[in-house]
Amino acid sequence: MTSVLIRNVDKTLHARLKARAAANHRSLEEEARELLRAGVARQEPPARENLAALARRLFGPEHGADLDIPPRGFAPEPIPPDFSGPEYE
Repeated sequence: MTSVLIRNVDKTLHARLKARAAANHRSLEEEARELLRAGVARQEPPARENLAALARRLFGPEHGADLDIPPRGFAPEPIPPDFSGPEYE
């Protein structure tokens, strides 16, 4: 077994832990161990999500528009600007 030393515990917390230990018929150390066990057991690490799953969740089909994607290599002919209006004379 290993040991853990916790320093700078304020008096109020120490008193509450001591009272809780007495109420549960445990030593102060055993009460602290039980609280640590319960606290760590409750925490499950969050599932890690990869980039593709994140993008699908945020921008999937239910969140956007269905766009027609032109075939590869296709580029529309650019339209040259029209400078024939009266504002350009």
